Amino acid sequence: MKALIIDDSRAMRMLLRRVVTGLGFEVLEAGNGQEALDVIAAGELPDVALIDWNMPVMNGLEFVSAMRANTETRAVTLMMVTTESERTQIVRALAAGAHEYLIKPFTEDALVSKLEMLGLLPVVV
Repeated sequence: MKALIIDDSRAMRMLLRRVVTGLGFEVLEAGNGQEALDVIAAGELPDVALIDWNMPVMNGLEFVSAMRANTETRAVTLMMVTTESERTQIVRALAAGAHEYLIKPFTEDALVSKLEMLGLLPVVV
């Protein structure tokens, strides 16, 4: 499985990379939504994208909307991983097409739990 980590913070990309690599994912990275679209256009379609909201060039919400507007990328699972914690922002992201929402700061267990809920990991009982 392939995960695309989209965040303008290199430190956050490294943290997410460590977690998802440990779960067996191949990892791709982008510093903003446009870079992520460029990675996908180059033929790297991920199974899941972990998306920050606040980024330069193209923010996370714009990326989610672009992914949902394209029939070739609609099946990609999208999870917001962001500091945006207001209920209205969460509703906006889910309405735009994000499947799940994880608020920073988060624990590794919280991320694993979200990936399990999305069916991207085997559920441990």
